Amino acid sequence: MNDLVIRNALIVDGSGSEPATGDVAVRDGAITAVGEHGLTGKQLVDGSGLVLAPGIVDIHTHYDAQLTWDASASPSPQMGVTTVVVGNCGFGLAPCHPDHRDLTLKNLTKVEGMPLDALLSGVNWEFETFGEYLDVLAARGVVPNVAALANHSCIRTYVMGVDAAQRSATPTEIKAIGNLLREAMESGAIGLGTSTLESHNGEGGVPMPSRFACDDEFREFARVLGEVGRGVFQITKGAATSIKFIEELAALSGRPVQVCPMLQDPGHPADVFDCMDAYAAAMSCGRELYGQVTPFPEIMDFNLREPYPLESLSSWQPAMAASCDEDRMAVFRDPSFRERVKSELETAGAPFRFSNQWNTMTIKSKASHERQVQDKRSIAEMAKAQDKHPLDCMLDLALSECLETNFTVGMFNAEEDAVTRLLTHERACIGLGDAGAHLTFFCQAGTGLYLLQRFVRERGDLTLQDAIYRLTRQPAEAMRIGGRGSITVGAHADLFLFDADTVGIGERCMVDDLPGGLERVHTPPLGIHGVWVNGQRVVDARGGLLQDIQPGSVLRQFRT
Repeated sequence: MNDLVIRNALIVDGSGSEPATGDVAVRDGAITAVGEHGLTGKQLVDGSGLVLAPGIVDIHTHYDAQLTWDASASPSPQMGVTTVVVGNCGFGLAPCHPDHRDLTLKNLTKVEGMPLDALLSGVNWEFETFGEYLDVLAARGVVPNVAALANHSCIRTYVMGVDAAQRSATPTEIKAIGNLLREAMESGAIGLGTSTLESHNGEGGVPMPSRFACDDEFREFARVLGEVGRGVFQITKGAATSIKFIEELAALSGRPVQVCPMLQDPGHPADVFDCMDAYAAAMSCGRELYGQVTPFPEIMDFNLREPYPLESLSSWQPAMAASCDEDRMAVFRDPSFRERVKSELETAGAPFRFSNQWNTMTIKSKASHERQVQDKRSIAEMAKAQDKHPLDCMLDLALSECLETNFTVGMFNAEEDAVTRLLTHERACIGLGDAGAHLTFFCQAGTGLYLLQRFVRERGDLTLQDAIYRLTRQPAEAMRIGGRGSITVGAHADLFLFDADTVGIGERCMVDDLPGGLERVHTPPLGIHGVWVNGQRVVDARGGLLQDIQPGSVLRQFRT
């Protein structure tokens, strides 16, 4: 007898093939039948008029910290996500020496936009090594399946201490760093996460430790992955890291390399496509390269206490180093600081930084007038009316309200035709959701729902079956996660039931569900009628998360 049968649904199986109406049966957490009619089971779910797809595989989430206090990885399961990958960009919690715990959390606060008080009260340090971290997650239980990349910055800090964010490693240290990656891989890591991106700064605006790694350190990682014979190399690439060097790492390791972030930059609109085409050319030479893309426009909320969009500017360093509002405001008043920032903004700079997007920056809320904003003009328009440079306009406004002013800015992926071109590129792999990070800036946990809403239903750029393939089977295969991302007999029963006519995300709002009642940005899911992980229902017919059900697995075995 089957444990579960979902009847009469439009089955989109993840392969990219044409959908077909039928039943799907599940027993002992695995799919036992697909496409037949009239199947019976202990639980029957009517899928008439709905789409049944594999659960979404989200390969870039940053849930490392949240999973230590929130087994559900909220809000991802309610967004149709059944498998998450953490450790992205080389940021995480393990390995971590007890003496480095405060520094690790302060770095996460800065680089991932997480409230420090939430981390301090939420993270339970029951581990030190990477393997112990996975053990703790498995013992506590998880709702979605979890795969973890080894964290470069954590590994570097474990070996070098505070020097990790100050200098290159010695040959002896590089060897020790490589050995820790090997240990993590033997403990069940899915690969390595790292970053050289200029905007990835930690406590006090100091670059994250991975940004100090020399080429030989990266080569050591590649050699280790090659010797282990499995694992994915996931790198968030800065301007100084060449595609040629990434190809070298792919050749040395013989492993897939995923490059982030592949976003359409208005300051360099063609660059992202040149990169993607280079990955395709490398693939023809036997180098397995992918670019991680997202359907979302990069719209960020920020204030001048935590102005993430501006922190890739080297001239912004004095503001990042300030320890209190009084010091920050002194920096912002300094004419020499303003002139240095203006000069850098007018200089052709690296991709993926703030590129004078003043015309897309608006005021979201103010300290006065009950935080209601009547003026809908952009900062560019306000500055013109005041005969000021836009930077001066923004800083003066924030100073007048003691930094309480909240801004919104559209950074990347504003041109939807360009986004479609990215999404459908032969070397694209959908990721970059950052579901567990930048919690005060945006919520992109609903990447898959937004893709189905905007680029399938509203724009018609992708077929339903192609979109589901790109959200499920393709990322699972790229990450070497076996048995997931498809509706086939014998596969794990990770399933997602939704209404194709209404699926999507709602309006952004604030919710106070972080430890200590702290707030984060949220976009509620729409059109969800059920989610199952390993055959157990975790989201009900109304889209609500079921409590005290933790059927997910901490994944430690992956395909080569």
